Parts: sequence; structure tokens; C-alpha cells
Amino acid sequence: MANFDWLKSVGATQEAVAVLNDQPKVFATIIAVLIGLTVELGLLAAIHFATLKPEQKKKKNKKEKKEKKEKPAKAKKIKDNGAFAPGRS
Repeated sequence: MANFDWLKSVGATQEAVAVLNDQPKVFATIIAVLIGLTVELGLLAAIHFATLKPEQKKKKNKKEKKEKKEKPAKAKKIKDNGAFAPGRS
């Protein structure tokens, strides 16, 4: 017989644990349904992205591409001629 007492640590009530201990097939069914729904969701997402029309797909503008290619401008160094430096005359 299955022992589902470990579910109490994640918040299951004593009644829920008693039901699972009495009918362990319920737990297996819940897990199978969750796995099935996850697989179905993955397939739906794959079909959705595979069947997008070209005009529905996100396109990058030429301006965005140019901005990404350009390197940020470097800060220009200011030449110090020493006119205002302390200790110099």
C-alpha cells in the first residue's frame, strides 16, 4: 500500500492523504493528466509558431539593425595643458 504522508509537508490535509493512501490510483491519474496537458501545450505552441504567416512574424527594422551594429561613441579625452594645476606656475 502506498504511503503519501510526505504530502503533509507540502500542505495536504489529513483527509486528502487518507484518500490517496486508500486509492493510490488517483495520484497516478493526476500526474498522468498533468503530463498530458503539458505535452499538449507544447505541441500547440510548436504548431502555432510553425504556421505563422510571414507578415505575422516580428521583423526588425533597418534602423534597429543599424543602431545595434554601431558602436557607442567613446568619450573624448580632454587634454590638460597644466594651466590650472595646483603647484605649477
